[in-house]
Amino acid sequence: MNVKPIFSKPRDNMWQEDKSDIEAHSSTQFVYNAYHSLALNMQRQRLPTFKYKSHIIYLLEKYQTLVLIGETGCGKSTQLPQYLLEAGWCSDGKIIGITEPRRVAATSLANRVADERNCILGTEVGYSIRFDNYTDETTKIKYMTEGILLRELMSDPLLTSYSVIVVDEVHERTLLTDIIMGLLKKIIRKRRSLRIVVCSATVDAEQLRDFFNTNTTKDSTKDTAVILTIEGRLYPVDIFFIKEPVANYVTSVIDTVMKIHENEEPGDILAFLTGLDEVDRAVSLLLEHAKLIKEGKLKLLPLAMYGSLPNSEQLKVFWRAAKDTRKVIIATNIAETSITIPNIIYVIDCGFVKIPWYETETQTNSLIIVPISKASADQRAGRAGRIRTGKAYRLYTEKAYSELFETTPPEMQRSDLAPAILQLKALGIDNVLRFNFPSAPPSKNLLTGLELLYALGAIDSNGELTTPLGITMAEMPLEPVLAKSLIVSGEMGCSEEISTILAMLQVQNVFIRPAGGQAAIKARIAQRKFEVEEGDLLTLLNVYIAYEKNKTSSWCQKQFLNNKALRRAMEIRTQMHSMMKKLNIPLVSCNRNVQQILKCITAGLFSKVAYLHYTGTYKTIRGNKDLYIHPNSCLYTLQQPQWLLFYEVLQTNKTYMKDITVIQPEWLLELAPHFYEKTSLDPI
Repeated sequence: MNVKPIFSKPRDNMWQEDKSDIEAHSSTQFVYNAYHSLALNMQRQRLPTFKYKSHIIYLLEKYQTLVLIGETGCGKSTQLPQYLLEAGWCSDGKIIGITEPRRVAATSLANRVADERNCILGTEVGYSIRFDNYTDETTKIKYMTEGILLRELMSDPLLTSYSVIVVDEVHERTLLTDIIMGLLKKIIRKRRSLRIVVCSATVDAEQLRDFFNTNTTKDSTKDTAVILTIEGRLYPVDIFFIKEPVANYVTSVIDTVMKIHENEEPGDILAFLTGLDEVDRAVSLLLEHAKLIKEGKLKLLPLAMYGSLPNSEQLKVFWRAAKDTRKVIIATNIAETSITIPNIIYVIDCGFVKIPWYETETQTNSLIIVPISKASADQRAGRAGRIRTGKAYRLYTEKAYSELFETTPPEMQRSDLAPAILQLKALGIDNVLRFNFPSAPPSKNLLTGLELLYALGAIDSNGELTTPLGITMAEMPLEPVLAKSLIVSGEMGCSEEISTILAMLQVQNVFIRPAGGQAAIKARIAQRKFEVEEGDLLTLLNVYIAYEKNKTSSWCQKQFLNNKALRRAMEIRTQMHSMMKKLNIPLVSCNRNVQQILKCITAGLFSKVAYLHYTGTYKTIRGNKDLYIHPNSCLYTLQQPQWLLFYEVLQTNKTYMKDITVIQPEWLLELAPHFYEKTSLDPI
């Protein structure tokens, strides 16, 4: 069947790359097995945390805050909540809450603990993440992302439904981790019965203890915070460095995997790369190698692991491979600390990581690839050595290791702070500049965040949340720029289209990209039908509308579309509509009024603007940063538009704009006068 774009003109040139991947969330239930349960109990008792059980219970009775230091895999994330439950911390109807920086950690840990406790996920043990809630009134142990706890604080500022809050993976120092720690410090002063457990693998324990200690006297017997260190590694790990720097770490990872497979004893391999694209490329190449292995030899099973995989795909890495098969997990840094994969004997460390970095001058938040820290390198190596002596292969020299930073800078010091400021304002923190963060953010970032919120209309000239716009934006589980577009869409009569676009932005890799050959050409031809000259966001809208009419996996296969991602987008859109109903945002369609949709997008994303410079590159209005259209964009090979909005920036060999929309410059002055009142919008 031919699919015609719903909006505007199709582009003329088919040659483009496809978008990167994120797939749907799907739930998994475990079937109880008595022998399996017995094995789990034995595994629990072998974990390093088991012999510290009584120490943990005693210290939480005596102190208000426990700083628990232990390597990932020692059992603190899964066993600690169970010890607390068994010790009676939920006897008065209260809940034990565990925050995780990533969705995959929250869901996989909840699955594991539910399995250990022989209960159905969502009853005694459950999880809550954005757009997905598996808890009920009987839930005692609740895993959640940090954003969920932050939203709960809006309705319950003292967290009265919780007896213990466990802040896990603190060493990752995400933006939300630091905000939550700052808020918990205020809460424990007013609610003495609440207990805080701060779990970390590498962070400075003394600094955390001092941060949470409410004792202002010199008498140490009155301290309210204490440190407990758990020995985590069961077996030693041999570290190997490379003699000379490698030219391409993706290729080197694959070469190292094959050398291990050919020369080392059986045992699974965990290899670290920086991002989804690299992971998928490595898995594809290893699958080709796996096909060439002769019959009777040890087989190779390559698996991907990154945060945006669906639960069903994530769980594959935890399954034990057949006796004649070696499992190879190619992962991003999510496998560094958030999860523990069993049976890993060999670790390959590429030496790099992808992190967000915010530039106040240009107000762009980029994903940049940087060398890892020593702490991260040690964490990666520590993934081996769980069941027997392990080996870690570092694809960098020993000299390069000695030159690495001790730790990665906290996200608080390198992020766009507008979302954080909005949440703090909603929680009644009036003076965010004086808020007690564990690591103080740069004042420039705070001021830039305040400026953006003012331009969005979320705060007034006194820095107070506006009514109803600012309050409504704070209640939405979306970035402020996206929340503004969604709210305005009701007034502009295109909320149905905007909610669809925003739901599609929550998932990636809507388009499937075959590795090459005829399949790649067929995919480009099929996907061309959806593409329009107004850019990627309207292209996503076209894809969704066509999918809604067909909704079959066979149709998606023919169009080279990701059925799981689209199904997830449909779920998110439904939940978004439910949220809009609660917030009294009318659900209306603009009946193909393209300009109205583009203006509505501009109303939120006006700060992410680039214009075409006479040199042929794009530049940001503020800071004059050079930008390029990403090869995945449908605008990549078209005639370059004069003005663009982008949703994301990706830093590789160049700084690329992703999720691009073509706009008119006069809309910026009309929709964001405060932001552009002192800026010339005449292109150079």
